[in-house]
Amino acid sequence: MSGCIKELSATRLVFFLVYLHDHCHISSATTQTLISSVFPKHTRAQCSLPCRPQCDELPKLVSTKPMDAAAASSRRAALPVTVLVLLLLVAAAPPAVGGGGGSAAVNGDRLRAEQIRKQASDAAASAAALAAASRRLHLDRARHLRLLSSLHRNLTATLRDLASASVPDPASSQADRARRLDLQAKDLIRAARAAIADAKPLFDPQLKIQRLKDAIFARNELLARAKKRGAFASLIAAKSIPKPLHCLAVRLTAERIALPDKFADPKPPPAALEDPALFHYAIFSDNVLAASVVVRSAVANSQDPSKHVFHVVTDRMNLGAMQVIIRLMDLQGAHYEVKAYEDYKFLNSSYVPVLRQLESANLQKFYFENKLENATKDASNMKFRNPKYLSMLNHLRFYLPEMYPKLQKILFLDDDVVVQRDLTGLWKIDMDGKVNGAVETCFGSFHRYWQYMNFSHPLIKEKFNPNACGWAYGMNFFDLNSWRREKSTEQYHYWQNQNENRLLWKLGTLPPGLITFYSTTKPLDKSWHVLGLGYNPSISMEEIRNAAVVHFNGNMKPWLDIGMNQFRHLWTKYVDYGDSFIRQCNFAPP
Repeated sequence: MSGCIKELSATRLVFFLVYLHDHCHISSATTQTLISSVFPKHTRAQCSLPCRPQCDELPKLVSTKPMDAAAASSRRAALPVTVLVLLLLVAAAPPAVGGGGGSAAVNGDRLRAEQIRKQASDAAASAAALAAASRRLHLDRARHLRLLSSLHRNLTATLRDLASASVPDPASSQADRARRLDLQAKDLIRAARAAIADAKPLFDPQLKIQRLKDAIFARNELLARAKKRGAFASLIAAKSIPKPLHCLAVRLTAERIALPDKFADPKPPPAALEDPALFHYAIFSDNVLAASVVVRSAVANSQDPSKHVFHVVTDRMNLGAMQVIIRLMDLQGAHYEVKAYEDYKFLNSSYVPVLRQLESANLQKFYFENKLENATKDASNMKFRNPKYLSMLNHLRFYLPEMYPKLQKILFLDDDVVVQRDLTGLWKIDMDGKVNGAVETCFGSFHRYWQYMNFSHPLIKEKFNPNACGWAYGMNFFDLNSWRREKSTEQYHYWQNQNENRLLWKLGTLPPGLITFYSTTKPLDKSWHVLGLGYNPSISMEEIRNAAVVHFNGNMKPWLDIGMNQFRHLWTKYVDYGDSFIRQCNFAPP
């Protein structure tokens, strides 16, 4: 029989059914029907030839001997629980499959079985808690009933004594007896009142409801405080720099300082950097490892890497580290440049509203005053208090035509994306005169303009439709000729100046992007850009496999410990764990 069990996973259920038949008073006909449903004939036919007689004998394992009445009665009492367990096991049992696709079906059934087991255990725990509460309530009521019954008996006896005391009795002092009975009655009355007051919550539904409301309100207050502190802790975990990542930047910078000639930029710059016939990418990041994954994944999935040009921009502090890590990569003929945004001299406070706003004392206090109560005052918008939203690396995306004046089209990629297929098809899309090609993210009432902007402000209310569909940053294809024609940078400056006091929108780059490209955005097919891998665990693997770019937007970045394990491999396969700098900084391989 062991051979059949290895070949047919459903066989194990048959023995359980036989056990139920023998011990739980399930009829032979019912058991044989269940065996046939779990272990059908076409499945038995899949047994190898030596095992087939054993498979055919499985339904005959059911005992048909009669039971005595006492045994039947005792086993019938266990039937409801047994049926529940049986249903769970049948649902959890993976179907027998043949061919090469069997493992996927078994894995899917195993996941469903685990979910069913978890739901069953949760339901059992809830039922046990309710049963315990019911038992406590029943015991309390029984105790109070016994106490009240005892008081009733005592009061009745006292009343009889009082009645008998009213009859003249020359042999005893009637006054003394009346005094004793009076004291005894008062004590009993006080005890009865205390018992009634103590028992009232058990029998007064209105009082019980009010107490429950008070308890729920108190728990909600505790939950709200816990959520605020949890959001603050999550923000710290998401925005803090992990030690290995900091180590990598420091070691790469030391390598750049030690070998300046080896990692110096070529002079003059390659002509490909300004060749509009090639495919150009813009990547703005201060995360050296994340930027290297974007470049490596794009090169690995391109059909002809020699036609791709990567424009990587970072800050002055990480420039040396970024130059080293990109230079050490095998780019297979692809072209690149690494620059610091400080090298672009037009980016100054007289031209860039964000740099001018950074000089505001109120804005500095809003972002940089390090107080826990400040950070948790508005938990829903806490993430906007991160200073990165005023970083020039985030706002460089609004200056692409000035940064690359000789280019006509460019693809902008965030540093938390992974490229999974060749992206040159984007350059073949007819933009219809639009500036920004992006994937829309709205569905139903979600991700509409009203969620990003303050439509109570007359300027916003007059210019924009609150139900307009939002789109995503992360992978955006820009037609720079249309950008210059529409003067999109000037529009961005106008709205950024209007929002100096944060009255139009909370800070960030998506709201000004939605405003700047309000009427100049062309929707792209959703397969170009799949989002949510940093916060949504329910994204299907089929959707991810069909995506050209996957985006780990959200707090659970793949380079953090809090990243979601089911998606992390999509990112880690483009990390070179054999690199000496990676090994020295103790990055844990997957």
